[in-house]
Amino acid sequence: MATAAKTLNFVAGDYVVYPKHGVGKVVEVQSSEIAGTALELYVLRFEKERMTLRVPTNKAEGVGMRKLSSQATLLEAMTTLKGKAKIKRTMWSRRAQEYEAKINSGDLVSIAEVVRDLHRAEDQPEQSYSERQIYEAAIGRLARELAAMENIDEPAAVVKIELVLKAA
Repeated sequence: MATAAKTLNFVAGDYVVYPKHGVGKVVEVQSSEIAGTALELYVLRFEKERMTLRVPTNKAEGVGMRKLSSQATLLEAMTTLKGKAKIKRTMWSRRAQEYEAKINSGDLVSIAEVVRDLHRAEDQPEQSYSERQIYEAAIGRLARELAAMENIDEPAAVVKIELVLKAA
């Protein structure tokens, strides 16, 4: 039985982005037999959440798993951070859902939009608890991908992002 060419091909050691969980590392590609069917799985490790996830290789693309963003996408995300916050005049619960959807999309530029929109400078009013939670989730996602791309640690990536936000 011929299988279609896989467009996504990851090997152990690759950093990948899984939309719902952010940046993970492919620990291994293993073969398992589940219910009598041979299955090839990517074993992903998410250090921050201390979580291991097994994704069938044939489902990786369908769930939105991808390589780390390109330099061009990273540049676009950083440019997005410098933009003016766009805050809709809708109820917070609706906006919160939109922000969560953007974070879980795994799209770096969408995540940067959330960071930009929820960022508060020192002279601005305090964020509500739920705003702060969403902001922390978004900046964490952005920082982990930036850290993996530039081979720095997450706190250094957060500092880099905050410098861009302060300069804006």
